[in-house]
Amino acid sequence: MSKQILVVDDEVGIRELLAEILFDEGYQVQLAENAEQARKFRHESEPDLVLLDIWMPDTDGVTLLKEWVEQDLLTMPVVMMSGHGTIETAVEATRIGAVDFLEKPISMQKLLNTVAKALKEGAARPHPLVVDTVQNLTVEIGGATRHFPLPLDLPLREAREHFDAIYFDYHLQMEDGNVSRVAEKIGLERTHLHRKLKQLGIKVAKKTGDNES
Repeated sequence: MSKQILVVDDEVGIRELLAEILFDEGYQVQLAENAEQARKFRHESEPDLVLLDIWMPDTDGVTLLKEWVEQDLLTMPVVMMSGHGTIETAVEATRIGAVDFLEKPISMQKLLNTVAKALKEGAARPHPLVVDTVQNLTVEIGGATRHFPLPLDLPLREAREHFDAIYFDYHLQMEDGNVSRVAEKIGLERTHLHRKLKQLGIKVAKKTGDNES
């Protein structure tokens, strides 16, 4: 049986375009134009994957994602979508339990690759406290290697910068410093990722055979 995908987006053009692409690839597609319709659908059935827009007029996608976590309804992989995405929003959504993040405009190949990857990996289990997962990581910032338990007592903006550094460094370690693979994995343009790493002062070690600029 083909996989069932729920597309949640308040823009009718985007809903129809995504539905057409996914239907042509053999997926079953259900559509919801807001969080209320998505809630109703989820209570009645369990899709194999949800493509969830972040910015919606009634309830935003991150809030809906949190609801599903709290109600033990996040039993399927959720991929967030946004035309106004920031890395902070992406990090927040993946911290809560989303498996990936797509930035609009979404190319057909990027959509299909992300959908296939999310369906293969299945639903992410939300990590209630990030502290346990990052406690033993070290990050090189501004030329100095530091140990980073998550600094929860800092002002929000500073704490986010620390978290971003930990988040990017973790993925760089997992991909052996390959920026292109990290960018693809987290759903961020490579030039944007380079800019963010430079802003955070994270140095990417040059690997033999790595063509990163």
